[in-house]
Amino acid sequence: MKTFLVCALEPSANLHLKELLKAYKKEFGEFDLVGIYDESLCEEFCLRSKPLYSSHEFSAMGFVEILPLVFKAKKACKELVSLVMQSEGLKSKNALNLENQGSFTQENLEQSPKISAILCIDSPAFNIPLAKALKKAHSKTKRIYYILPQVWAWKKGRIPVIEAHFDALASILPFDEQFFSKSVYVGHPLLDELKEFKDEKDFEALLKKEEKEKLIAFLPGSRKSEITRLMPVFRDLASKFSAKKVLCVPPFNLNRLEIYGDLDGFEVKSNTPAVLKKADFAFICSGTATLEAALIGTPFILAYKAKSVDFFIAKCFVKLKHIGLANIFCDFAGKSELNPEFLQAEVNVLNLYEAYKKFDYKEFFAKVSFLKEYLRFGSARNLAKILFEIDKEK
Repeated sequence: MKTFLVCALEPSANLHLKELLKAYKKEFGEFDLVGIYDESLCEEFCLRSKPLYSSHEFSAMGFVEILPLVFKAKKACKELVSLVMQSEGLKSKNALNLENQGSFTQENLEQSPKISAILCIDSPAFNIPLAKALKKAHSKTKRIYYILPQVWAWKKGRIPVIEAHFDALASILPFDEQFFSKSVYVGHPLLDELKEFKDEKDFEALLKKEEKEKLIAFLPGSRKSEITRLMPVFRDLASKFSAKKVLCVPPFNLNRLEIYGDLDGFEVKSNTPAVLKKADFAFICSGTATLEAALIGTPFILAYKAKSVDFFIAKCFVKLKHIGLANIFCDFAGKSELNPEFLQAEVNVLNLYEAYKKFDYKEFFAKVSFLKEYLRFGSARNLAKILFEIDKEK
């Protein structure tokens, strides 16, 4: 049975990891994991090991909020390098330094399993330094980068660094190959995760509905910071609709609904694809949910508010026409935008409500088919095969 070291720090990374593990188990049988991931995967896949760190320990948004996690990330990086080197039968300087620190002891090192491959998912601020540290330690274990950094948006200088420190680059965006010479498009994970899509009958029914018959979904993000910035606007906006209002929250936030404030008038749900399938329209914080809505076929408006300093820094470096993935895909394909986007001070009740009333449904529905054709297939099965095969190259 193979053991893989996984670094999945983001909630979305863990959702994609879950589908990958399902595909791997179906195709190649049992496995074990070490590293950083959602501890709920341990029970679901009967893993022998618990994560070194839970992915929830690294949840943050923006430059300012990430700062307190820097020291924890550095410590985790050292521990992971030590774990890999021990797996290879070597003791790195990091391992010697960590023997008597915290919960990561020499006993942990001696019990560490043989690691077949290292899978880094997204999170370049953590995964690139980790790959550098592994190479510096002369690790021979193959490293796979899944969900590549958005170098097409900023920091193109990272391209040679990434290609020099990873053995395989598994891309989920068809246009990544324009920037990475060794990337392989494995498909998009959402086409594994989404099970239901709207069809022509759903579109026709929506166009005939009266306002009070509709269901409007509000998705203010997953992190506390983005939720607290968007919810006051969404709450006031919701009051303008006679339709049913659903607030969609991630499952891990169900036990802390107080961060959303007053929920009077909202029905709370946690299954994003199911909510979007039933919704006639959605207001969504920038993120994976915007692409989910586009693929499912739910008309939506993107609304995004960050801390002023974070937005200023991003604006200085990121040179894109849009921030939503569906719109970025349209940009690369030479098509007009799929959905309206409102950022920072533009995110107010008047702008969002006016955009809703003027929404071009027919144009939106036409582009939904384009997105599915553009992405083509899911990534789980293709990535599982890479993961299974890569250590044979040693």
